[in-house]
Amino acid sequence: MAVTEVKRIQKNRRRGRIRRKISGTAERPRLSVYKSNVHIYAQLIDDLEGRTLAAADSREVEEAESRKDAARKVGELIASRAGDAGIEDVVFDRGGNKYHGRIAALAEGARSGGLKL
Repeated sequence: MAVTEVKRIQKNRRRGRIRRKISGTAERPRLSVYKSNVHIYAQLIDDLEGRTLAAADSREVEEAESRKDAARKVGELIASRAGDAGIEDVVFDRGGNKYHGRIAALAEGARSGGLKL
């Protein structure tokens, strides 16, 4: 078994454990994060209705010095869009990623933007 396959399996296990425990509602949506090698995406999801309430990604932010800085700006952007939609509290879904680096930077940016994680 290749190392990349092992890492993919571990990530899917973490993702499953997280999703069993959390769910988003209209009052407290789920802040879902997806990370690719280049970009990072965040969306607020109401799982009861299956609707995306707001979304932001690193393609929308201005030029950033690093990918970590871009993730922080995405967090601030999703927080401002959540504020426009009247949302203050969210449940953080790190998508099976470890809470480190760009994921932590996005969460920090969302907190600094006014969201309560």
